[in-house]
Amino acid sequence: MITAVASRNEVLKWMEDFVYEKYTEFMKTVEESWQPADLLPDARVENFFSEIKNLQERARDLSYDLLAVLVGDTITEEALPTYESWLMQIEGLSKNPDSPWMRWNRSWTAEENRHGDLLNRYLYLTGRINMREMEASTQYLIADGFDIQTDHDPYRSFVYTSFQETATNISHRRVAQIAKKQGDAVLAKLCGHVAADEARHAKAYKAFVGKIFEADPSEMMLAFEDMMRKKIVMPAHYMRELGVEVGKTFGHFTDAAQRIGVYTASDYTNILDELIKDWKIESIGGLNEAGERARDYVMALPNRLKRVADRMKAPTLEYKFRWID
Repeated sequence: MITAVASRNEVLKWMEDFVYEKYTEFMKTVEESWQPADLLPDARVENFFSEIKNLQERARDLSYDLLAVLVGDTITEEALPTYESWLMQIEGLSKNPDSPWMRWNRSWTAEENRHGDLLNRYLYLTGRINMREMEASTQYLIADGFDIQTDHDPYRSFVYTSFQETATNISHRRVAQIAKKQGDAVLAKLCGHVAADEARHAKAYKAFVGKIFEADPSEMMLAFEDMMRKKIVMPAHYMRELGVEVGKTFGHFTDAAQRIGVYTASDYTNILDELIKDWKIESIGGLNEAGERARDYVMALPNRLKRVADRMKAPTLEYKFRWID
C-alpha cells in the first residue's frame, strides 16, 4: 500500500508508470494493426463485384438471430463517442494530454474505432440489412447515452470495463464460431479480429484493478461489491429503433443473443468467477471490516447467480427487428 489511507487521486498518480507499461504490453502500434480494408473486398480491383457477390451468397444463409445479434453488436461498437466521453470524465485521471492515462484512453479509442467501421461495412455489403434503420438506432444510442452507475469513480469504472470488455470478447468470439458453422468464414474472421482486440483490452483493465487492490484494497473491494450489487449493464442498454421506446430493442437483442448462445446468464456468472480468480479476491489482505463484508458478498455471489441462471430459459423468437428486411 502506498499510504494507510490512500486517496483515489494518489493511487491513480502512483499507477502512471504501471499504466505506461500496460500500454506497451496490450496496445498495438498503428503500423502493426489490422484495418477494415484488410478484411473486406477492395473496390480498386477488377474482381470487386464478384467478391461482393460471393460475400452476399455466404451471408444469405446466416440465421435471422445471428444477423440481429451482429447488427446489435455493430450499433454498440459504433456508439464509441459515448464511451470515450465517459472515460474522459472519470475522476482523478490526469487530463494532461501527455499522461499515460490520456495516452491509454486515446489509443483504446483508436483501436475500438475500427470495430464499428469493419462490421458496418460488412453489413452494408450483405444486402440483407435496412441500413437506414440501423443507422438511426446508432444515432439514438449516441444521443441517449447510457447510465452504468459508476458515478465517474475510477475504481467502479475499471470494474465495469474489466467485465464489459470480457463480455464483448465472448460475444464477438461466439458470433465468429456460429458464422463459421453457418458457412461464412469471412465473417468469422472479421469477428475474430474484433474479439482479439477486446481480449487484450480486458486484460489491461483487469491489470489496472489488480494494481489498485495492492494500494487501496478495502476501497477497491467496496467498489467491486457495489458494482455487482447494481449489476453490470451493457453499454447499449438504451438501444432502440425508430418508433420504439428507449431500451425496448435492447431486450429483444439480448433475447436473440441468448437463443443462439452468444451471451447468456451463465456467461455473466462465469465472468464474475473469472474476475474473482484473476484478482485473487479470496486471499487479498489488509481489508478493513467493511472490506471483509464486501469480500464475503462477492465470494458468495456466483453460486447465487448460477442458481438463477439454471432456471432461466431463452425466449422463443417473436420479435421482428426493423433493421432486417
